[in-house]
Amino acid sequence: MIKATPAGSGETRDNETPDRRAPTIFALATGAGRAAIAVMRVSGDGCGAILTRMLGGPPTPRRAVLRKLWRDAATQNDHLDDALVLWFPGPSSYTGEDSFELHLHAGPAIISAVADALVAEGARPAEPGEFTRRAFLNGRVDLVEAEGVADLIEAETEAQRRQALTQTDGRLSALYHEWADRLRSVLARQEALIDFPDEDLPPEVEDALITDITALREEIAAHLADGARGERIRRGLSFSIVGPPNAGKSSLLNWLAERDAAIVSPIAGTTRDAIEVAIVLAGVKVTLVDTAGIRETSDPIEAEGVRRAMFHVEHSDCVVQIFAADAPPDTETTPLPDAIVVCNKIDLAPAPARFGEISVSGVSVRTGQGLDDLRETLELKALALTSGSGAPPLTRARHRAAADEVYAALSAALAQPWAEMRGEELRLAMRALGRLTGEVGVEDILDTVFGQFCIGK
Repeated sequence: MIKATPAGSGETRDNETPDRRAPTIFALATGAGRAAIAVMRVSGDGCGAILTRMLGGPPTPRRAVLRKLWRDAATQNDHLDDALVLWFPGPSSYTGEDSFELHLHAGPAIISAVADALVAEGARPAEPGEFTRRAFLNGRVDLVEAEGVADLIEAETEAQRRQALTQTDGRLSALYHEWADRLRSVLARQEALIDFPDEDLPPEVEDALITDITALREEIAAHLADGARGERIRRGLSFSIVGPPNAGKSSLLNWLAERDAAIVSPIAGTTRDAIEVAIVLAGVKVTLVDTAGIRETSDPIEAEGVRRAMFHVEHSDCVVQIFAADAPPDTETTPLPDAIVVCNKIDLAPAPARFGEISVSGVSVRTGQGLDDLRETLELKALALTSGSGAPPLTRARHRAAADEVYAALSAALAQPWAEMRGEELRLAMRALGRLTGEVGVEDILDTVFGQFCIGK
């Protein structure tokens, strides 16, 4: 079984070669470009020796000190920089190894000289995500928390930040570990029923076992039935603006984006492709898609635009269906399912109260009338698609696939009349939960998970 263990425990993971010394790695933890400070992170068993060589010795742990950085401190040869230094002896560090940070002046020549000095001392540049991967391998974080770190780095909106912090804080992991504890208890009792079939155990034992399996399965089912809100927050929502030509789709997109993202023209068919613009509504990332005007056309290019518009209708989280007040839809036209219906150009004609069974938001992009109310409607829709209560939501397809597998195994266990077969299904459920948190069978996905990180994390 692959299991995260504390650094120095002496245990290793399956399929890994035991390595008593972790190679020393380094990378910039700050971004490229002009800045006042650049932070160089270093981790590995050679950190103490490097600090002795470049500083004369490690400083007080976990206390920032200003020190002269030398290529050789003993002879004070080649003064590299005056740096703020932080020393984190393992295992009480982010990676679980000896680590230190150098807060350097951010000149390219300084960074290059320090990197050359580190290489000369036997360190090597880190690979993407290698610091967090080592934290995982040394038991400092589990796989779910590590993925939360990646999401936190990539967070662009308030909703993404809050969700990523929930994951890095371990709340999602705590839920999965609590499921594992309950399943472990169930499996132990099931094994007892298998091992002692002739002990005349009371029927209440098996009844309680079935009750516990059912309760856990239903809890996992509720977790899966969250409307994909966690995945929606992480990737962002897609709102498509659709309608006939000259209804004001591009004008509405430009107003919401607060810039001229799409060409606005009185000529019908100006927009022939889907134009995407990212905005934030109520703290949620939303990609607005301006589509070609939907109408019958013999122009093959415009027809392709109409086809793409219908594709976005089918795959968007929300559709904003717009028409012009001076050219309302005929009585045979029906609104798209679950659409937010907008009547533009109410400065030219009044908006109908309803379109089919859906109430209509009347606006004038030219005068601004009704637009603030429409933005509020769109914000409420974004919140409705991403808000929820109870347990932290699933955030990745990998999590959902593993939870689905656990649910399927528990369902199969409940359907088994034989104790031995039920026990086998429970073991499969336990293994799927272990893959979720990174405790078993994850070697094939580690490169994928940590390859998404930036270098220096």
